[in-house]
Amino acid sequence: MSEDDGIQRASEVGSSDAPPVEEKPYKIIFEANKCFGAGKCAEVSDNWEMSIASGMAQPQAYFINEEDLDHNVRAAEVCPAKKDEGCIHVIDRRTDEEIAPDPHGDGTLSVDW
Repeated sequence: MSEDDGIQRASEVGSSDAPPVEEKPYKIIFEANKCFGAGKCAEVSDNWEMSIASGMAQPQAYFINEEDLDHNVRAAEVCPAKKDEGCIHVIDRRTDEEIAPDPHGDGTLSVDW
Protein backbone atom coordinates (compact mmCIF):
# COMPACT_ATOMS: atom_id res chain seq x y z
CA MET A 1 0.00 0.00 0.00
CA SER A 2 1.19 3.47 -0.74
CA GLU A 3 -0.06 6.98 -0.17
CA ASP A 4 -0.79 7.13 -3.90
CA ASP A 5 -3.68 4.70 -3.59
CA GLY A 6 -5.25 6.71 -0.73
CA ILE A 7 -4.96 3.93 1.83
CA GLN A 8 -3.17 4.74 5.08
CA ARG A 9 -0.81 2.22 6.55
CA ALA A 10 -1.95 1.07 9.98
CA SER A 11 1.46 1.80 11.45
CA GLU A 12 1.20 5.44 10.37
CA VAL A 13 -2.24 6.25 11.81
CA GLY A 14 -1.78 8.69 14.69
CA SER A 15 2.00 8.31 14.64
CA SER A 16 3.12 11.93 14.51
CA ASP A 17 4.47 11.71 18.07
CA ALA A 18 5.41 8.03 18.04
CA PRO A 19 8.48 6.76 19.85
CA PRO A 20 11.08 4.90 17.77
CA VAL A 21 9.85 1.53 16.48
CA GLU A 22 12.80 -0.18 18.17
CA GLU A 23 11.58 1.03 21.60
CA LYS A 24 7.83 0.49 21.12
CA PRO A 25 7.24 -1.82 18.15
CA TYR A 26 3.49 -2.17 18.73
CA LYS A 27 0.68 0.32 18.67
CA ILE A 28 -2.94 0.43 19.71
CA ILE A 29 -5.61 1.69 17.35
CA PHE A 30 -8.74 2.32 19.39
CA GLU A 31 -12.09 2.89 17.71
CA ALA A 32 -13.48 4.92 20.59
CA ASN A 33 -16.70 5.66 18.71
CA LYS A 34 -17.47 1.91 18.73
CA CYS A 35 -16.79 1.44 22.47
CA PHE A 36 -19.90 0.88 24.57
CA GLY A 37 -18.18 0.58 27.94
CA ALA A 38 -18.31 -3.16 28.65
CA GLY A 39 -15.03 -2.85 30.57
CA LYS A 40 -13.65 -6.23 29.51
CA CYS A 41 -10.39 -4.58 28.39
CA ALA A 42 -9.83 -2.98 31.80
CA GLU A 43 -10.42 -6.35 33.48
CA VAL A 44 -7.54 -8.01 31.64
CA SER A 45 -5.05 -5.19 30.97
CA ASP A 46 -3.37 -2.62 33.18
CA ASN A 47 -3.09 -0.38 30.11
CA TRP A 48 -6.87 0.07 29.91
CA GLU A 49 -9.02 1.97 32.37
CA MET A 50 -12.63 2.96 32.47
CA SER A 51 -13.52 6.63 32.62
CA ILE A 52 -16.14 7.41 35.24
CA ALA A 53 -17.08 10.58 33.36
CA SER A 54 -17.66 8.98 29.96
CA GLY A 55 -18.29 5.36 30.93
CA MET A 56 -15.85 4.35 28.19
CA ALA A 57 -12.47 2.69 28.13
CA GLN A 58 -9.25 4.49 27.39
CA PRO A 59 -5.69 3.22 26.97
CA GLN A 60 -2.95 4.82 29.05
CA ALA A 61 -0.45 4.20 26.23
CA TYR A 62 -0.94 3.81 22.48
CA PHE A 63 2.61 2.62 21.80
CA ILE A 64 3.79 -0.48 23.65
CA ASN A 65 6.73 -2.87 23.87
CA GLU A 66 7.04 -6.65 24.21
CA GLU A 67 6.50 -6.43 27.97
CA ASP A 68 3.02 -4.95 27.48
CA LEU A 69 2.03 -6.93 24.41
CA ASP A 70 0.27 -9.96 25.94
CA HIS A 71 -2.23 -8.10 28.12
CA ASN A 72 -3.05 -5.60 25.35
CA VAL A 73 -3.63 -8.48 22.91
CA ARG A 74 -5.92 -10.01 25.51
CA ALA A 75 -7.81 -6.69 25.82
CA ALA A 76 -8.32 -6.67 22.03
CA GLU A 77 -9.48 -10.28 22.03
CA VAL A 78 -12.06 -9.88 24.81
CA CYS A 79 -13.57 -6.62 23.53
CA PRO A 80 -17.20 -7.34 22.54
CA ALA A 81 -17.78 -4.11 20.60
CA LYS A 82 -18.16 -3.78 16.82
CA LYS A 83 -20.16 -6.96 16.32
CA ASP A 84 -17.71 -9.08 18.30
CA GLU A 85 -14.66 -8.03 16.25
CA GLY A 86 -13.67 -5.52 18.94
CA CYS A 87 -12.73 -1.88 18.76
CA ILE A 88 -9.18 -2.36 20.09
CA HIS A 89 -6.54 -3.26 17.53
CA VAL A 90 -2.91 -4.18 18.25
CA ILE A 91 -0.64 -3.45 15.29
CA ASP A 92 2.96 -4.51 14.70
CA ARG A 93 4.58 -1.30 13.47
CA ARG A 94 7.41 -3.24 11.82
CA THR A 95 5.18 -5.35 9.56
CA ASP A 96 2.01 -3.22 9.51
CA GLU A 97 -0.01 -6.31 10.48
CA GLU A 98 -2.86 -6.55 12.95
CA ILE A 99 -1.90 -8.95 15.72
CA ALA A 100 -5.22 -8.76 17.53
CA PRO A 101 -8.05 -9.29 17.18
CA ASP A 102 -7.25 -10.34 13.55
CA PRO A 103 -10.78 -11.53 12.68
CA HIS A 104 -9.76 -12.08 9.04
CA GLY A 105 -6.91 -14.38 10.07
CA ASP A 106 -4.46 -12.74 7.68
CA GLY A 107 -3.09 -9.74 9.61
CA THR A 108 -5.09 -7.15 7.68
CA LEU A 109 -6.43 -4.23 9.65
CA SER A 110 -10.05 -4.72 10.73
CA VAL A 111 -10.71 -1.08 11.62
CA ASP A 112 -14.14 0.06 10.48
CA TRP A 113 -13.25 3.52 9.17
